[in-house]
Amino acid sequence: MANRFDWQSQLATVYASFPEAQRRPVIGITGNYGELTCKLAEGYYRSVQKAGGVPVIIPPLADTDSIINTLEHIDGLVLSGGADYNPLYAGEEPISALGGINSERDLPELLITRLAYNRQIPILGICRGIQTLVLALGGKVRQDISQSAIKHSQDADRSEPTHSVNVEQDSTLFNIYKSYLSPLTSHLSSSLYVNSFHHQAVGDAGPLFNVIATAPDGTIEAIESNEFKSILGVQWHPECLAEGLPLFLWLVNEATAYRAACDMHQRVLTLDTHCDTPMFFPKGVDFGSRDKQLLVDLHKMTEGHQDATIMVAYLHQPTDHPKEYADNIFDQIEALVERNSHYISIARTPNDLWMNKHLGKKSIMLGIENGHALDGKIENLYHFAQRGIVYMTLCHNGDNDICDSARGSQTHNGVSDFGRQVISEMNRLGIMVDLSHAAEKSFYDALELSATPIVCSHSSCRALCDHPRNLTDDQMRALAAKGGVMQVTLYPGFLVKDGEATIEDAMRHLEHAIDVMGIDHVGLGTDFDGDGGIRGLANSSELTNYTRQLMASSFSQEDIQKIWGGNFLRVMQQVQNAKQ
Repeated sequence: MANRFDWQSQLATVYASFPEAQRRPVIGITGNYGELTCKLAEGYYRSVQKAGGVPVIIPPLADTDSIINTLEHIDGLVLSGGADYNPLYAGEEPISALGGINSERDLPELLITRLAYNRQIPILGICRGIQTLVLALGGKVRQDISQSAIKHSQDADRSEPTHSVNVEQDSTLFNIYKSYLSPLTSHLSSSLYVNSFHHQAVGDAGPLFNVIATAPDGTIEAIESNEFKSILGVQWHPECLAEGLPLFLWLVNEATAYRAACDMHQRVLTLDTHCDTPMFFPKGVDFGSRDKQLLVDLHKMTEGHQDATIMVAYLHQPTDHPKEYADNIFDQIEALVERNSHYISIARTPNDLWMNKHLGKKSIMLGIENGHALDGKIENLYHFAQRGIVYMTLCHNGDNDICDSARGSQTHNGVSDFGRQVISEMNRLGIMVDLSHAAEKSFYDALELSATPIVCSHSSCRALCDHPRNLTDDQMRALAAKGGVMQVTLYPGFLVKDGEATIEDAMRHLEHAIDVMGIDHVGLGTDFDGDGGIRGLANSSELTNYTRQLMASSFSQEDIQKIWGGNFLRVMQQVQNAKQ
């Protein structure tokens, strides 16, 4: 019989198994506070460990540096139970029936919840934790439910269920129990039997959550994210119930997928080939902060593990002094990079991107959206080449002096004579020809005229969404045959004709493009800050969600790198190598 006090033998076992030890997801659990002590009921950490995770306790510190560093090292988060919230955090005065509050916990947990949400970290909120979710993310808490029709604070042991909750079919919670419970129990009904130890409750789940379970008296008992985030909150204490483990198994599985996506971003270079952030420069935005007006800024790129973006100077038509207008935008981009030079740099070649990633820096590449910037002068193309642009979109929503637009009037019946000069000069200068926004005749003309492959930096599939800005299957095949690439865009109206576009629609367009063109000719051009952004991929902070979808669809690391900019950079390198 083994001696449980022989710790040296156990240490030897640890060392013997270490090389083969599999990394398990680290699950942070917010600690309770009382009597000058950070403490935690054992059910939380034992449930995490039993589900296959590594539990760590997070003390209630309202220090942002401590919180951010903690979030860098956890893969999932449990918001634990405890006392009521101080209603002042919700902008409310306390009612007479308010229970005891815990001032040490409120601010730290609101901060960590919001920051974890921004990083796509999977979250499970338990009892007080569900209230933390809604208070941190736009909902409201009911200060007192003691007068409800059913008793919500039981006297029985915590392991004893005392009331039922009705679970919405096809919700995350319903699917969790359908998946994890045995066939003998999973078919019974959509009711769960739970314990109850709460004084406050969710009053309004807010815009970011769906209510997925209620008690017979209507009290909200469970919520889930409606933004394709792995966030779930329950009002009961599953860690005390015999059938509570499935919730922790769900969290550990989601944390495993989250960490795998983050690790993938460490290994591959992630490039978004089109964003319009300079359109917001006149509004006084701050790229170095987490600016609410922007979909792309330094903080969101960091949260979403995004390495690089191509930031364009967009010109509407007509623009007075278009060359000077574009130059002013590039001046402002270079100024914002200079202000944040420890964290971000201008890149002009694929090698620059990889070097910046190696140095731990983000990258911005420069592009022009609308050849109107040339102001009809071919010599201006040389000027912009010297500034370091990597591509120019020949036109926008209207014919210009280079070519006809998909939303134009067929002024030239395709590419104009001046446009032919422009394409030839772009080839000579090593600038990629971008045909997003071009009419079909312009597209085919440019494809024939260009000596190097062309790109469509932000376009989607017309077969799935009949819009003139999207490419037909024939165009996509012709593009691939000439070695070019098409970057699926997140502009909602180019993904679906009716209803709300989501990350699932973006994946449908990607998969269709792969079916038509092959894996070597696709990528992502979000059009963030140019009306791009959809549910599940709303801004740069959510780009790890895209990688999770790719991994869930069984794309290899090699293919994920191709999609995440590798194909586009292959064309960029080929175009730059042909420079004369």
